[in-house]
Amino acid sequence: MRLLHTMLRVGNLERSLAFYQEVLGMRLLRRNDYPEGRFTLAFVGYGDESAHTVLELTHNWDTDSYELGNAYGHIAIEVDDAAVACDMVRAKGGRVVREAGPMKHGHTVIAFVEDPDGYKIEFIQKHH
Repeated sequence: MRLLHTMLRVGNLERSLAFYQEVLGMRLLRRNDYPEGRFTLAFVGYGDESAHTVLELTHNWDTDSYELGNAYGHIAIEVDDAAVACDMVRAKGGRVVREAGPMKHGHTVIAFVEDPDGYKIEFIQKHH
């Protein structure tokens, strides 16, 4: 077994694709429109789906926003330097919601940013 993808419903697909590609540096791996169902699926990630877990961005054409709920947590991305990653996100117009620093009750350096729909993305700094 292998984890394939995580699906996020997004209100504006172009805005979300811009964030995940231009701000977080992911690649658009594939995109398919389903006119009969009035939705589009776009898969983004850092590597080919055959070897990497990716994100599926689902845009339902008739829905502009979603209630995120309180059960969902976040997506985690390993970075070399969490502070530098935050600076890069900020420089590209992204929103940093927790600056880089040690996690509460631990030593791992983390930070959080937010995508255009309000989903949290955690940066976890590599242990060197």
